[in-house]
Formats: sequence, structure tokens, C-alpha cells
Amino acid sequence: MMIPDHLFDEGISNTMLQNDMNIQKNINKAMYEKTQRDYEQEQRDQLSSQDGDTCEIHDQFYRDHKLLLVLFRALAVMPIIRSGPGTVTFSWKSSAMAYAICFYVIATIVVLIVGYERILILHAIRKFDDYIYAILFVTFLVPHFWIPFVGWGVAHQVAIYKTSWAKFQVRYYRVTGENLQFPNLKTSIVIISIGCLLLAICFLLSLCALLDGFLLKHTAAYYHIIIMINMNCALWYINSKAIKIASQSLSDCFLRDVGVECSAKMISRYRFLWLNLSELLQTLGNAYARTYSTYCLFMFTNITIAIYGALSEIVDHGFGFSFKEMGLFVVAAYCSILLFIFVDCSHKSTLKVAAGVQETLLSIDVLSVDRPAQKEIDHFIQAIEMNPAVVSLKGYTDVNRELLTSAVNTITIYLIVLLQFKISLPKDPQA
Repeated sequence: MMIPDHLFDEGISNTMLQNDMNIQKNINKAMYEKTQRDYEQEQRDQLSSQDGDTCEIHDQFYRDHKLLLVLFRALAVMPIIRSGPGTVTFSWKSSAMAYAICFYVIATIVVLIVGYERILILHAIRKFDDYIYAILFVTFLVPHFWIPFVGWGVAHQVAIYKTSWAKFQVRYYRVTGENLQFPNLKTSIVIISIGCLLLAICFLLSLCALLDGFLLKHTAAYYHIIIMINMNCALWYINSKAIKIASQSLSDCFLRDVGVECSAKMISRYRFLWLNLSELLQTLGNAYARTYSTYCLFMFTNITIAIYGALSEIVDHGFGFSFKEMGLFVVAAYCSILLFIFVDCSHKSTLKVAAGVQETLLSIDVLSVDRPAQKEIDHFIQAIEMNPAVVSLKGYTDVNRELLTSAVNTITIYLIVLLQFKISLPKDPQA
């Protein structure tokens, strides 16, 4: 949950600090003592992140990544809608949900028809290696049946996360005096969205050309699945990039304001704003926990099967650059790249969350500021230490580069077991 408005207002108004340190005299400044900066701050403090119209004005992130949300609705994966100014919601009775159900039913019929044909092929296979190889085509159909669980089932939490961005941007404006901007994000999303579509088409056509038994008509059941997989990776990348930009902008504004006025009240404001950003990062992981937990499992499985199939071909026939080998390597490379992007962008964004403000705090000469400011600096540093910038999928796993190394270790172990099992099988004289 985001910091409630009344607690955030109390925090950035420095109410607790005023009571504890008896600095009410700052409120009773004479009119002639107030600067233009003070007047502007008073005007911004009247804004509320609970007001939809105010959120709509400052919600640049929604405007920039709206196309991505529309595409997810078109794929029937995430039927959330902009129900009002500054508010994203999900309802089982909405028109978006009705469309999602219709699309899903039609897609399911196509998937079941193709899946039935793939299973018939699977049952006709007697050789272990070919059986493993054929399983790959079936596993790529599985994500379709996850959509109600990992898409519709978390849509309400995702809607809350999207709405939280609007609230955070209002609070960011109140504290910094600037609107949070995302340079080139909209252009990046257009390019990435087109890339996801083209990548899916190229990937499926290449498999159709390289792998025996993967008919062109069968690709009809896979297009929306592969596009969804690509878009999920793109979605995580965009959210991570937004967190990274917000972190960098916050730290830049903090460094600027510390140079102008290093007061307890100013540091307290930024501390609460930083805590708000840290909670937004945690909300991201919690909202998409189901989606990306299953996403990682899917990638691990496909990488293991594809690499095993390719290595098995090499063991049996030597490295001959056959179509089958190349097709399996394409699958392994494709899944590995998506997994790497998912992990790496998250790792880079979390590094930025605390680094900038922490560096600024440590650079302040504590002897040159008053006692209240020194205490606020200590509180800020403690808040950073007690709220580490880590994206956790509801405790299942932390999304960082350690996840990638553990995935490599797991895949390697399974490959060794499968290859040992293959070696132990009697040789087929007709192979």
C-alpha cells in the first residue's frame, strides 16, 4: 500500500519535527520575511494526490505508456481501463473484460485444435530425443492457459499500481516544484511495441523453416502467445526504466535543493518522497508477482529443453549446423535474451533508487547544519538502510542478477542429468 495522504502531508509538513523541537516560530514568519520560494511551496502544498483532476494533470507516466496498456487490452491479457481522471481500475463487468473473454474463447479454440495435433504427433514418437524435442512445441502453448491466472487474476493489483503512479507524481511536484518527465519514453514504447510484433513473426517463421513438423498453419495458435511473452518483457522494461528515471530525477532535485536550503524540513520532505518511491518499487513486484514468477519458470523450462535438444543432436551427429540444431539454438537464444532483459533492467533500476540521494546525504557537511537537520539526515540514511531497493515477487524471488546466475546453475544441473540419462540409453542402430 502507498503511504496514505494524511501521513504524507504530515511528513512533508514536518509536523512531528515541529512538535519535538519547538520550531513553531518558522510558521509565524512575518510576511516580509517570506520568499517567493516559500509562497510557491505553500501553493503546491494545497494540492492533493487524492484529487483525480490534479492527478490527471501530473500523470505524465500514464500518457507516455498508454499505448502499452492498450496493446495488453487488445491481447486480452490485462483488461484494465482509465475509469476516471487519474484513476485506473479493473472490473469483471467492464466492456474491456467482456472483450477479453470473447478474444480468449476464440484463441482457446485455435490453441486446442493446434494443441491436439501437436499431442497426436507427440504420441506417435518413440525416440526419447525426438519426444523431448516435440514437447517444446507443446510448452509454447501453455502460457495461453495461464492468462486468467496471471493476467485477469492480478488486474486489480495492477490497477492500484498504475493509480499509485499518478499519486506519486503529484507528490513529486509538491516536493520538488517540477513535474516528473520521462524523456523519449513514448517514442521508445512505440519502437518496442512494433519490435515485439515483428520479433514474434520472425521467430515463428524461422522455427517453421528450421524445425521439422512445425507447420505454417500451426503458427496461428502461437502468434498471440509469443507477442504476449515479448510484451511482458517490454512492460517490465518500461516500468523499470520509469522507476530509474524517477529515482534519478528525485536525486537531482534533492542535490539542487540541498545546495539552496539544507534544512530539516526540506530533508524530511525528500525522505517521505523517497519512501513513497521505494514503496512504488515494491508495489511493482507485488502486483506482477504471479505474472513474472510463471514467466521465469516458462523461460527456464524452454531454455533447458532447447539446449538439451541441440546438445543431443551434436552428441549423435556432430556439430553439422543442421536446421534442427539451429532452430533449437534460436529458441534457447530467444528465451535467454528475454530472461536477461527482464533481470538486467530490474537490477539497474534498483541500483539507482538509493544511490543518488545516499551520495548527496553523505556529502553534506553535518557541522554546517543545525541539530534538527542533522537528525533528519540520520533518519533519511536509516530509512534507506531499512528499505533496501529490491524488487521482490511477493517473496518468491528477488529480481536481480543473482536470479540469472541461479537460473544458469539450475539449467546446468538439469542438462547434466538429461545428458547422463541419454548416455545411459541403449544406442538405436537405425539412428
